[in-house]
Amino acid sequence: MSDDAILFEVEGGLARLTLNRPSRLNAVDPEAIGRWQALAHEIAERDDIGAVLFGANGRAFCAGGDVRAMAELATGEPDAGSVITALADRIHDGHRTLRESSKPIVAAVQGPVAGGGLGFMLVADLIVASEHATFASRYSDVALTPDCGVSTLLPEAIGTRRALELTLTSRTLTAAEALDWGLVTEVVAPDELEARAREIARAWLDGATAAFGQAKRLVRSGLTRSFQEALDDEARTIGAAFDSPEAQAHVAAFAARTSPAGSGG
Repeated sequence: MSDDAILFEVEGGLARLTLNRPSRLNAVDPEAIGRWQALAHEIAERDDIGAVLFGANGRAFCAGGDVRAMAELATGEPDAGSVITALADRIHDGHRTLRESSKPIVAAVQGPVAGGGLGFMLVADLIVASEHATFASRYSDVALTPDCGVSTLLPEAIGTRRALELTLTSRTLTAAEALDWGLVTEVVAPDELEARAREIARAWLDGATAAFGQAKRLVRSGLTRSFQEALDDEARTIGAAFDSPEAQAHVAAFAARTSPAGSGG
């Protein structure tokens, strides 16, 4: 297995993105941050990618930022805070790029998620969690504040009150609680996690792939703009979709299935 901080492969239109620092609970260090940013742009720009399966190696999904690595990097710096800000900016650029892309993402979450790991997880459009997964903030443990998009992505997923409860207390959610709160899409047995996440991604690739991607983009971008801007984008996008070979084939097939029996000359 490669020792890259994040593994990446593309096969049959499916991009596989895997956090690969299991000994550090997949906490991201500067190397991983740089690779995350670069891979996000590659995924968004490649026409041969239709869907993304996002996972992690080891027992944890992601513990957020590698605090030890950050402390070592900032040691001796006259303005250590600016070093951390620059790293956060690179993470955030990767997050924004993936969120705004037309590539739907499913995350397979096998174990604990903490701190900024919540932000990495919530970049995904659908989240399948193992029954063994847990979810916590833990920022207060190191006297730090939310990053990796957590202050926006968490309340978007579960509402402001619950997001505040998770970030301002030491509460840890079980997988069942995370499902109840709307933090994850579904919960499965550990031995079913990989197959279920792949099944979702495969359905995107085997169906109207372009339409799924544009639907994801419209829903995501609609949260940050005016209603009229969203309506205008919807009108342009459905018009362009209707002209595509993919839509023409699906529309024709649908029309044929729903035509009145016996109609015609």
